[in-house]
Amino acid sequence: MPTDSAELDSLNLQLDEAARTRVAQAIDAISAAKERGGKVAVVTGSGPNVHEGVTTLISELMRAGIVDGVSTSSAVVAHEMGGTLDEVKRVQGAPLGVDAALLPLGGEFELTLMSDETLREIARQMPLDLHLIEKLKQAPGKTIIKAAGNLGYPMGLWLERLAQEILVLARERGLTFEEVAGLGADPRTMIGMGARKGLPVLVTIPQLVGGGMVGLCIADSISLFERSTRLAHVLESSDVIIESAVVLTQEVHDGPFETHTGHGLWSAWQGHYTYSLKGKRLIRIDLDPALERVCQIEQEKGGVQGAIADGLPKTKTFNVPFRMEMSGFARHEGSTAVIGDIGVIWPLIAHGVAQRLGVELEFMSWPQQTGRGKEMREWIVREVRPLDRDRMLAPLHGPSVPAD
Repeated sequence: MPTDSAELDSLNLQLDEAARTRVAQAIDAISAAKERGGKVAVVTGSGPNVHEGVTTLISELMRAGIVDGVSTSSAVVAHEMGGTLDEVKRVQGAPLGVDAALLPLGGEFELTLMSDETLREIARQMPLDLHLIEKLKQAPGKTIIKAAGNLGYPMGLWLERLAQEILVLARERGLTFEEVAGLGADPRTMIGMGARKGLPVLVTIPQLVGGGMVGLCIADSISLFERSTRLAHVLESSDVIIESAVVLTQEVHDGPFETHTGHGLWSAWQGHYTYSLKGKRLIRIDLDPALERVCQIEQEKGGVQGAIADGLPKTKTFNVPFRMEMSGFARHEGSTAVIGDIGVIWPLIAHGVAQRLGVELEFMSWPQQTGRGKEMREWIVREVRPLDRDRMLAPLHGPSVPAD
């Protein structure tokens, strides 16, 4: 998917002057880190990161050597296992004999539209209700593109069952769920590229609740203590941390082992592993203007740090809906808030960094509402394949990984 400079210029014009300035600052920070041999980590949420092609772009940035580690949500892992985006046919379930008590709000049931080859592969691994599939094909409904797996039959059910098998394999070998699933995932997914390049891709603790059985199995694959430690090592090794449309990041960027914002004080006191965000660059891509306001208050008057020092409630002090992660982010001296649509901002940052580093990108994301964005989403449905179970199992047939 070649990059069109005129289209990028058009995206740039959609941002206000402050956002354009922050995008340029982000490009400079990321490029400078890579030029001096540093590392870049990305912390993503689900939702728009999948629909806007951002997770697919991040996997490409991993391939290109720009992104060195990822923290994400269990929902994203589930979607990547299913191929990131699916085309599904959405119909009313009750008339087809699906128990209405099981159906979500609206009473709709979904058929995953997949190739005969993929359907045969799933049928090899679990029983299929072919009669239901035929009824779904014949029923009136609407065809849409959405995040892969989830409520689509049979893809969603297959992933739920496969997750339990992956959990057993991960615990047998002392690996994370994400590592095992990545072995069979498409390389154009973050978990797939992470497995191929030996780069960490980890679900954050606040984002373990998602993706149905996938989230539960991810949570059970390693302890919370080990997950926090692994995530902390990723952040410690990174010069730049990019947060993309994600909430509840206090556990991430200033989590239980981080000393610069104070949460790791007692771990350090007792001689446990800790790290510091001091000197790092935090870049947050977000739609919430309250984040920008709180950052400005801190930069101009030191208001956030002052409120904390005086033990004052930050929500009342600033008269904004105060999200927990604003505290550590706003008072960190290396924070840059980029307020705008991630579908617009990510291609600008990725292209700018690649151009400065002389790296050629083989994939570029585009806002889903644009013509290029619609083509991109169709390309992901067509080209990014669901997890290949046989490929996942192949490297696991040897001896188990010894415990540390």
